[in-house]
Parts: sequence; C-alpha cells; structure tokens
Amino acid sequence: MASNGSEPLIGLTSYLEPAKFLVWETEVALLHRVYVDGIVAAGGVPVLLPPVSGAHDRLVSAVDGLVLVGGADVDPARYGQEQHATTYTRPNRDAFEFGLLRSALSARKPVLGVCRGLQVLSVAFGGTLAQHLPDTLDSADHQPAPATFGTTTVTLAEGSRVASILGTETKVPCYHHQAIDRLGDGLVATGWAADGTIEAAELPGDRFVLGVQWHPEQNPDDIRLFEALVKAAKENG
Repeated sequence: MASNGSEPLIGLTSYLEPAKFLVWETEVALLHRVYVDGIVAAGGVPVLLPPVSGAHDRLVSAVDGLVLVGGADVDPARYGQEQHATTYTRPNRDAFEFGLLRSALSARKPVLGVCRGLQVLSVAFGGTLAQHLPDTLDSADHQPAPATFGTTTVTLAEGSRVASILGTETKVPCYHHQAIDRLGDGLVATGWAADGTIEAAELPGDRFVLGVQWHPEQNPDDIRLFEALVKAAKENG
C-alpha cells in the first residue's frame, strides 16, 4: 500500500469484450490505454481489474484508489425502469462494479467515476438515469456520432471538490447518450452543462468520492483529476 512516498496503486475497472489482434480473435479483458497512461502521468501505478471476481473486499484492499471507467449502460432494472431500445448493458460489469464500489466506500478508499462510473455511483445511492438524452434534450451534442467525442463546457460549483481541482469552468471531451435523472441520495451535484445535464457529483465531506460525466482520460494535457485521485490515495495509504 502507498506509504513513505511510494506510488499508490490505482485500480481501474475494465471490459470483457470480443477483440481481434495479431492472429487472435477472442474475448479479452481490456481497457483503453489512455486511462492507464493518465494514472502513470499522475504518479500512480495502474492495476486493471477485470469483471470476473466476486472478491470485492480483497481487490479493494489491494489498491489505494479506484477508478470506475466508462463503458456500457447500467442495467435499468437496477433503478426500476424498463430497458430503452438504445440501452446496451453488460450485467457482469454491473455486478462487479457495484460490488467494488460498496467495498471501496466501506474501506474509505478514494473513488473517481468516469462517465458510466458517475452513473454507477449515482444508481448505487438510489438514483435514476435518463436512458437516451436525445429523447429529452432533442440534441445529440453529448454523443455526436459513433466513436466521436463532443466538447462540453461545464460549470462547477464554487467550494466543491471538483472546482478546487479544475476551477469553476472547464471545457471537456464527452461521449454519452445517458445521464443522471434523479441524483442518488447523499450525493451533491457539483457540475452542469449549459443544457442542465449533471456533469459532476460528489460525496460531501473529506472523503474523495467524485464522479464526472465526461472523459478526462481523452485529454492527456489535463490530468488534474487523476492527479487529485492519486494524491488522495497517497494521503489515505
């Protein structure tokens, strides 16, 4: 564990997906490299956590901080809704990440949620999601086209943890068709897009539990969120 100036271990959730590389076409445990590069640049040691284990407490005890990464939609059954036609789920990831989050919160480990990760955080606290933003906003600005990131200007609440890291306004890369509808109990919304979409939420107090709807890993020139997580993990170790 991190102590005496050592680099903290940061667990990053990952995907189980079919992939093709070299001569192989198979199911793999994978993660976009930009996440691990961001953690390394921030001074941490990345540890990939594939959704194949139920040993949540043991995994959390092995790392100093946790990143819930982006990806597939949360199963709407977890917040009492029927599945929208555009919603795509990965139940194995849901079971794994909700379990990891419970363990991390219990162990008071720093947590950063990215895109889906913010949604996991909110649903875990009893929140609900808007399953397809173009239905409610009449706009696809948050996800302009497949594999194409949009750009969102986010206003951040003065005095919030996220504003202490990024200031009260930031321009960010985004790619999501879902968003928070009703925020989970006990969480506080601390960032908004111009259209009112919640872009950041956090747990009040001195614990580092923060989720953002955008994709900080896509901007290698701004690693402040990863640096803040690594710093919190180091101080917590």
